[in-house]
Amino acid sequence: MFAQTKSGGWAAAAALAGVVLLAGCSRKDDAAQAAAGGPVQGGTLVYLEQQAHTNLYPPAGGFYPNGGVLNQITDKLTYQDPKTLEIQPWIAESWTVNADATEYSFKLRPGVSFSDGSPLDAAAVAKNFDTYGLGNKALKLPVSEVINNYARSEVVDPLTVKFFFKKPSPGFLQGTSVIGSGLVSPATLERPFEELGDATRIIGSGPFVVASETLGKELVLKARKDYAWGPAKHAHQGRARLDEIKLIVTPEDSVRIGALLAGQAGFIRQVQAYDEKRVEEQKFAIYAPSTRGVNNSVVFRPDNALVADLKVRQALLHATNTQEIVQTLFSPRYPRATSVIASTAAGYVDLSSQLIHDEAKARQLLDEAGWTLGANGLRQKDGKELVLTAYESLPQPQNKETLQLVAQQWAKVGVKLNVLAGDAGSRTVDSLDPEKTPVAPGMVGRADPDVIKSNFYPTNRNVLLQRGGVSQKVKSFEDAKLNGLLDAIAAETDAARRLALTGDVQRYLLAQAYVIPVFEEPQAFAGAPWVREVGFEAVGRPSFYAAWLAKR
Repeated sequence: MFAQTKSGGWAAAAALAGVVLLAGCSRKDDAAQAAAGGPVQGGTLVYLEQQAHTNLYPPAGGFYPNGGVLNQITDKLTYQDPKTLEIQPWIAESWTVNADATEYSFKLRPGVSFSDGSPLDAAAVAKNFDTYGLGNKALKLPVSEVINNYARSEVVDPLTVKFFFKKPSPGFLQGTSVIGSGLVSPATLERPFEELGDATRIIGSGPFVVASETLGKELVLKARKDYAWGPAKHAHQGRARLDEIKLIVTPEDSVRIGALLAGQAGFIRQVQAYDEKRVEEQKFAIYAPSTRGVNNSVVFRPDNALVADLKVRQALLHATNTQEIVQTLFSPRYPRATSVIASTAAGYVDLSSQLIHDEAKARQLLDEAGWTLGANGLRQKDGKELVLTAYESLPQPQNKETLQLVAQQWAKVGVKLNVLAGDAGSRTVDSLDPEKTPVAPGMVGRADPDVIKSNFYPTNRNVLLQRGGVSQKVKSFEDAKLNGLLDAIAAETDAARRLALTGDVQRYLLAQAYVIPVFEEPQAFAGAPWVREVGFEAVGRPSFYAAWLAKR
């Protein structure tokens, strides 16, 4: 298997060779328990990740490789049940919220500490959320996209902390349960952003601690032996069952799948749809938890003159055959999108009637917009050709192939889409410039209506590249109506009205053809049959807290 891998495969093979004997082993004194089929204490899980983590400042945890690490080494104030989505006690034993959701008070569990021995008390929690809610410009720590209208904290007593908001913030309670609100030691928050790409500098209170790291290649997590504060209603309590997790960055799909099926790894992330059958035929499990947020989509940047015209965007929406994309590239685990957000997301509205593939209508709209077919088959207007560019997004499954298929579909109506890979540096810079990238892929997961604000609001992810965004130069495009709706979602305390506003935003985004939803994106993992009780948080990041290794 390894001899056939491309560049990078040899390193992965060598790394795996050194751990193959560890995977699945258990302590001898657990043999009787293993024979009885119950949970086993001990052993090392080899976990293959497609991409290296970047920065582990918790609000940067939206990048799935980051979240996959943070979910093992940090705890949260609250726990969101991944099935019921109920918010349950974790580090906070209880909480109160005032009538207009501008004041939240949390009573903390006693006896919790960070892995450096410092207490996880009200002062530490206050520092965490003051940082996440306000940022720290001196240390270049950005504001969290899940916290809206934050004003300040107050330490009431050693185990009671209170938060105040400038306007209602109904999403804050759920926001305390997400990966971006992982609690880290005050010392961690004294470090500048650029230092937090080193996992050994992230001190959390979670069930695992970082033992060692080879940046970009391997991360070793060890169980914290004195861990005793898992989520209050979680079936497993006490320390993690595993002794160790060995996370190895393995970019090659074939290497990850081959190592799993050969027994050299117990769990892998990013199983491509075309590999699912091969995995299942050998009785290995596929896990595809929903991300419950904004669907995997193609997004337009209206500051680019080529897509500034609504009719052009509408034409490209109707030129896109999402059913063909899903049937060609994906499996039933990737449902075709029927709205901007997933059908499992809070506030979802079925808008499939607005997402109809219609090449004739696309051509008509382009004609009406003044774009005529040239001799070379491309649409032309005022001496310019309708040629657009997009960069592939590596974290999204088969994104290059998806964009290439979109390009084929758009070519049928006379529009060219260039799909670029590019190095990380140029891709990051150019993707923030609407003149260079008028089209971009996008998605974000979160089990709360605020997720739609996270994706489109100027000071959050700002995928439309509106004026006022923190990640780009000042531009001219701004949609005040859209931003007003997003602000309203973040501040609406009436639950039914908040969901209705979420529906209004979905309708508006499609009416303006700012986005072409393609499919509902799960996080796809595969696991060996001897790896048991892997959990997932509400938007699909793995939790190995209760995981254990059965006898093979």
